[in-house]
Amino acid sequence: MSHDNLRSAIDANFATLRTSLENLVRIPSVSAPGYDPAEVRRSAEFVAGLLRGVGFPDVRLLEAEGAHPAVFAHYPAPEGAPTVLLYAHHDVQPPGPAEQWTTAPFEPFESNGRLYGRGAADDKSGVLMHVGAMLAHGGKPPVGVKVIIEGEEEVGSTHLEEFLDRFHDLLAADVIVIGDSGNWKVGVPALTTSLRGLVDCVIEVRTLRSAQHSGEFGGPVPDALTVLARALATLHDDRGRVAVPGLVSSDTADPLDLTEEEFRTQVGAVEGLELIGEGSLTSRLWTMPAVSVLAIDAPPVAEAINALVPVARAKVSLRLAPGDNPDRAMEALVRHLEANVPWGAQATVTPGAKGDAFQLPVEGPVADLYREAMQEAWGRQPVEMGVGGSIPFVAALSEAYPDAVIVLTGVQEPSSNIHAPNESVDLGELKRAALAEAIVLEELAKLGSNI
Repeated sequence: MSHDNLRSAIDANFATLRTSLENLVRIPSVSAPGYDPAEVRRSAEFVAGLLRGVGFPDVRLLEAEGAHPAVFAHYPAPEGAPTVLLYAHHDVQPPGPAEQWTTAPFEPFESNGRLYGRGAADDKSGVLMHVGAMLAHGGKPPVGVKVIIEGEEEVGSTHLEEFLDRFHDLLAADVIVIGDSGNWKVGVPALTTSLRGLVDCVIEVRTLRSAQHSGEFGGPVPDALTVLARALATLHDDRGRVAVPGLVSSDTADPLDLTEEEFRTQVGAVEGLELIGEGSLTSRLWTMPAVSVLAIDAPPVAEAINALVPVARAKVSLRLAPGDNPDRAMEALVRHLEANVPWGAQATVTPGAKGDAFQLPVEGPVADLYREAMQEAWGRQPVEMGVGGSIPFVAALSEAYPDAVIVLTGVQEPSSNIHAPNESVDLGELKRAALAEAIVLEELAKLGSNI
């Protein structure tokens, strides 16, 4: 397999791709509540312009009441050729504390071959990967291409199932390429084989109707923060294993070549920190549950007074191993928290979001094409890896289009700092990912209906 023409086209157009990515990153398309929804719409309109510019004759925004817009584009399939649906999302996470960024989060800059900025990796690089594949074919791919660029992935794809119902036939395809995952490391491509699921909840504990003097009443009366801390501490055992009964867990993930030293560097662990849990690192990341306390509502230290805190809240997030059921896991989490609130304090546990875990087979002719394309683009065979994060819409797409072949890949990798300060994408990875996708489109045309 040799595609020097596609490689040359990617090289010739890469400066344009990079500029487009920079301009897209400059749009603060944060989909979370409290941020300007007009910026998400501006991002959608910019993406629509990119897709028109690379040859799609049909480009439109898909709308639903109360939803951020998605972008749809369609290039009709030549006679006898399959149709490929390319997915990415144009919304981003909030930037977080500005002081933790080297420069402003929505002012992209390059350093050592990486482009920095919120969304540069997750997932505006996925958008440009798809744009680059079209550019490589001069805007005239040999297969049918549909594109769906979602605007709500970072808030749980709230309206995606509604979009899939309303636009089911419009989005139908033979192959679905989801460009929202990533690679094992820079220079090592990957096909994603599994995703963890997700449930979360908010626990509120109350000990008093109102705050009371901590000197006059402290001793017999527990404050709400102490109660909450003791309840949250029961989520792990002394070895750091998740202690919620009944969850699926498996120590079967391929360890690949990940060392503890490399992992500590990737995550930025402080010196002396002990890793928690048991089993291989990849199993703890991909095939075992993980529970985290994401936030606590309590008086800030700067506003502390000598009073017993009467009420405190925390948001708890539980990642689920592939094969677990979100409904059952939510019940288990709520039941565990309610049962472990000490000293008779009142407790309310409110269930939140749920997302399915997913196992993705990487077998058959389409997967083989991707392996060959990645071999050509990167100069080495891809690895197969799980992902510890959750992408709930993958299961929704699989259910909506059970006959479609799904491939999960992308541009980001562990040093991309997605959802964190100083998010970045390796520009060489973007170039290779766009080339691999362009090769796949060409080779799928040769497969025809034999996918």
